[in-house]
Amino acid sequence: MATAAEQWVLVEMVQALYEAPAYHLILEGILILWIIRLLFSKTYKLQERSDLTVKEKEELIEEWQPEPLVPPISKDHPALNYNIVSGPPSHSIVVNGKECINFASFNFLGLLDNPRVKAAALASLKKYGVGTCGPRGFYGTFDVHLDLEDRLAKFMKTEEAIIYSYGFATIASAIPAYSKRGDIVFVDRAACFAIQKGLQASRSNIKLFEHNDMADLERLLKEQEIEDQKNPRKARVTRRFIVVEGLYMNTGTICPLPELVQLKYKYKARIFLEESLSFGVLGEHGRGVTEHFGINIDDIDLISANMENALASIGGFCCGRSFVIDHQRLSGQGYCFSASLPPLLAAAAIEALNIMEENPGIFAVLKEKCRRIHKALQGISGLKVVGEALSPAFHLQLEASTGSREQDAKLLQEIVRQCMDRSIALTQARYLEREEKCLPPPSIRVVVTVEQTEEELEKAASTIKEVAQAVLG
Repeated sequence: MATAAEQWVLVEMVQALYEAPAYHLILEGILILWIIRLLFSKTYKLQERSDLTVKEKEELIEEWQPEPLVPPISKDHPALNYNIVSGPPSHSIVVNGKECINFASFNFLGLLDNPRVKAAALASLKKYGVGTCGPRGFYGTFDVHLDLEDRLAKFMKTEEAIIYSYGFATIASAIPAYSKRGDIVFVDRAACFAIQKGLQASRSNIKLFEHNDMADLERLLKEQEIEDQKNPRKARVTRRFIVVEGLYMNTGTICPLPELVQLKYKYKARIFLEESLSFGVLGEHGRGVTEHFGINIDDIDLISANMENALASIGGFCCGRSFVIDHQRLSGQGYCFSASLPPLLAAAAIEALNIMEENPGIFAVLKEKCRRIHKALQGISGLKVVGEALSPAFHLQLEASTGSREQDAKLLQEIVRQCMDRSIALTQARYLEREEKCLPPPSIRVVVTVEQTEEELEKAASTIKEVAQAVLG
């Protein structure tokens, strides 16, 4: 039976061959010949070469110069000539052996050297030891971590919170946990470097809008809406995010959150709000820019902030709805792969939250001091104040650039140096110039805290004015 079947197939093949058109047979013959040629032909030709002598090889080796691993850097570069701090960088700070009034550290609420905070950290140190030696999913979750997450969620009036062991990694991990390749992110040009790194890791399509320019943002959203209408199938699976800061690190300005929320619902986007500078600063109870504007916190899809400013600890947190936050426990790289926050720092942050809740008037005090020094620094010859009057961290920039970024930075550094000689500690804002998406101009950053007295604020303002006049003429 099998032989008969095979003969029948062979007959059918011969019959099909006779019935096939001539051009079909010619094409198949050409393809068969081409395959045979490819199988037996050489894919490359050996190049003739003459061997070098030993002497010629040695000469070539001596002449060869490897490319530098890193670009040349001047020994005068600020990163290689840092100031050395002795003791806690609290109200007073000892820099290079000189005691100064601290206008450089982000210790907004003065909790860094608070006795209660230090006592809580010390008690935790005795109970748990120094570190955790493991990520949260691998024996790195301590009861104090869960307590801190619960306290942060209640303080921010959200369903859930998640903590990270490194402030920078918080938003840099949160963004790529949600936004993926093909998604679209609308981001402010003045966004801080941590946001930029998060966007880079997400590999999403980034669209920059002018700083705090809601008309420009809406223009981009409208353009995207038109594009979506051309390809509805793709639009259905493309997510859209708006990423902003509550109080911008690079400008000291506050985001127009009410308008952002309107655009969110109009164009069906999600808002990620980075509040490292505004948490513990804005709002009647320090809950940030949502409380400042009276915005329902459920209108914001994700809020992130670090605990390294107002809380005077280390690390960061995100808060929002439970299903949003739980996703980070599986996808937040900084959460999944970094050792968890040392328990002593978690305990310190909890005690700092206790102090904030017990003393809500501290935020009004900070705001008043910000307004006072902001007003006192107006009208400095050659310098302009950049930032809101309610921002505890703002910038002093040159009114007119010299045309050289390096020369501008040298002039500002000379002002910083002379102010330090007069016991006022300031600092220049530092950036990774080759990696910043939109590099801000050089500036001196001034930081206000609740511990600074009226006399110290006046002294700082008068010192900066006198030094600027002497340096800038």
